[in-house]
Amino acid sequence: MQHKTGRTRVLLVGCGDIAWRVLPKLTPHYTVFSLLRRPSEAARWRAAGAKVIMGDLDQPKSLQRLAGLAIDKLLMLAPPPTSGHQDSRSKNLIAALQKRGMLPQHVVLISTSGVYGNRAGAWLSETASPHPESARAQRRWHAEQLWRSASRRWGASLLTLRVPGIYDAQRLPISRIAQGTPALIAAEDGYSNHIHADDLATICAKALQWHRGSRVIHACDAQPMKMGDYFDAVATAFGLPLLPRLPSQALQQVVSPQLWSFLRESRRLDSQRLQRELKIQLRYPSVASFLAQYLGEKEVAPPKLVTSRP
Repeated sequence: MQHKTGRTRVLLVGCGDIAWRVLPKLTPHYTVFSLLRRPSEAARWRAAGAKVIMGDLDQPKSLQRLAGLAIDKLLMLAPPPTSGHQDSRSKNLIAALQKRGMLPQHVVLISTSGVYGNRAGAWLSETASPHPESARAQRRWHAEQLWRSASRRWGASLLTLRVPGIYDAQRLPISRIAQGTPALIAAEDGYSNHIHADDLATICAKALQWHRGSRVIHACDAQPMKMGDYFDAVATAFGLPLLPRLPSQALQQVVSPQLWSFLRESRRLDSQRLQRELKIQLRYPSVASFLAQYLGEKEVAPPKLVTSRP
């Protein structure tokens, strides 16, 4: 739908690093509203072309200013809370949008491949049934259900992007490798999937153009890796010692329960739907391609942080 300005309106929720990468892809084509929690961020987002709305998904009263806001598309990047088994943030946002005004007719939801749980390395298409095991995955699955229900009530299309491990130059497991935290032995190691942050931003922007009812798409590259192989590739690229390997029973004794919940799950995501339906050409079709390009650039800042998930 076009408004008096002649431009479609998009609301960004969850304005962190990925949203910041998405923003310049949207402002030439849309009027972009960004829901921000921190006033200190407002000037930066305005300067980049966004119209800022202050609000906190954990404080329902602060979302009242969304009531009556006419938006056409919604990109929901905000994660659920860090505890519990439900996504109160999505619940609060949906309630605020429903109070009055024009509801979005297209929603793009960022979810996680963690909703599948441990599949012992099996290849999964988007038709695989979710089986979330960890509390964080259960919160994500609850969010998917909330948005599916809301989109049906609104008569809106919903595209859910199930995202695996996000990486870039500042999200490589350098600290973990430097600390020497062991990985699983190859025979017991699980598969993981990856997506570069820039490619995820491209996928999000393209997903806002999609309108075909309710759909799930895996937002990942086509090269799943065993977790230990991923660590080895990064270590080798940066001249670091390879991590020691332990069997699962021994590894559980030396890593945190949260880290073990990641390491114990193994699955490989089929990304054909991403290529076929969104027609995405990934800048980095594999972790190896990123490392080769990154190291080929002479003036780069050394990575410092660890890999994060959406």
